[in-house]
Amino acid sequence: MMRNYRRPFPAAVIYPDAVYTISGGGKKLYLTFDDGPDPESTPLILDILRSHDVKATFFCTGSRVLASPGLFARMAASGHTIGNHGFSHLNGLTTPVRTYCADVLRGRNITCSNLFRPPYGRLRVRQYRILERTMQIVFWDIMPYDFDQGLTSEESYDILMKRIRPGSVIVLHDKATSSALQYLDRFLQKALAAGWSFGPVDDYALRG
Repeated sequence: MMRNYRRPFPAAVIYPDAVYTISGGGKKLYLTFDDGPDPESTPLILDILRSHDVKATFFCTGSRVLASPGLFARMAASGHTIGNHGFSHLNGLTTPVRTYCADVLRGRNITCSNLFRPPYGRLRVRQYRILERTMQIVFWDIMPYDFDQGLTSEESYDILMKRIRPGSVIVLHDKATSSALQYLDRFLQKALAAGWSFGPVDDYALRG
């Protein structure tokens, strides 16, 4: 399996106005979580974030929000930023344009967020051009493959620690199969001790 730990190639050329890093914040990182809310992992992630007073961004799947509305409300009440990850977690490259965009809009209606991260980081140029009119599309700068069963949690942690740089948007996953929970607390401890700060991907950060 080929792994690309940085931004999805060649996304910066195909989707030039999407977000990959956030500049102007100094030694600051932007922690994001995809695919939740998940009844098993999300509460534990929220507890770890609270223990370090760190705010993150959760790109939520609409169908999972409907399944766990109380957990979704807890995310927002804890001061985290909510993003849209579509309603059904569709792959844009294998889904017709109208079907895909309708699914994304349904997700936006549920999450009430104009921040959108394409599932799998995949969408067609036509889908991008339609969606970017009303949404800010957010990719990432670091993908440590916490969802990949072919990597140990230690390997995923090492990928993350070696690649952080000012403004990095980091993507992890709040789902049961993710290894992020095994190192999230240690990562936050190490990063904060090294002088890094964390912020959510919100309108203020994107305005710089």
